[in-house]
Amino acid sequence: MDQAEFERLIDKAVLALPENIRTKLNNVQIVLEEGESPNNSLFGLYHGVAQVKRGSAYGMSPTLPDKITIWKGTIEKFAQGEEDIPRLVRRVVWHEIGHHFGFDEPGIRKLEEKWSKEGKI
Repeated sequence: MDQAEFERLIDKAVLALPENIRTKLNNVQIVLEEGESPNNSLFGLYHGVAQVKRGSAYGMSPTLPDKITIWKGTIEKFAQGEEDIPRLVRRVVWHEIGHHFGFDEPGIRKLEEKWSKEGKI
């Protein structure tokens, strides 16, 4: 899959978020890395200050955006075929956005179970 198509999948994953979540995304950038993650098993990684931990001074001066890195190569490596990639991309994007909102791994795992039962990921 080429990079442009993969970026469209990321955009679709963000647009598929419930509107009340999508509109609360704040100062976060999603970056696609072509290769595999450094340890070859991370699909995505959130770098930043979760919204729940931002103090009143956050944003008073220019603040670099939080960063969500998505590793195309790792997702492709673990996908069960090209038809599985869109589902994995959505799951990874939603997972990392969960961190942006302050959810820890156990909290996100519970959300993923719920999303899976609802057929969203």
